[in-house]
Amino acid sequence: QVQLVESGEGLVQAGGSLKLSCAASGRPFVNYAMGWFRQAPGKEREFVATISWNGKITYYEDSVKGRFAITRDNAKNTVYLQMNSLKPEDTAVYYCAADRERGRLCTAPNCFEYWGQGTQVTVSS
Repeated sequence: QVQLVESGEGLVQAGGSLKLSCAASGRPFVNYAMGWFRQAPGKEREFVATISWNGKITYYEDSVKGRFAITRDNAKNTVYLQMNSLKPEDTAVYYCAADRERGRLCTAPNCFEYWGQGTQVTVSS
């Protein structure tokens, strides 16, 4: 059983920064792409960023490009999401997720088999 545990929840003012972490356990972390998604109240869960198994390829949702950065440390089985220049519209519960298949890069939620419990990010104006 794979477990993903997010941390880094916070309340920040617009323009501020937060860094989310997601620690994985239960299967070899290094073989799988990881992703971050978010869900705002009343909205569907949406893709934010994904990173390949080796960290060399990343992909971002358009609204976060240039502001967010996804990285991973395979030695620590951890993936991160550095969020800068935060906006009120970034307010959401953020989830990390692990792909169900090895070696690919995918942005659709149904590509991801394992999900964390979510962590709240609130950006005030």
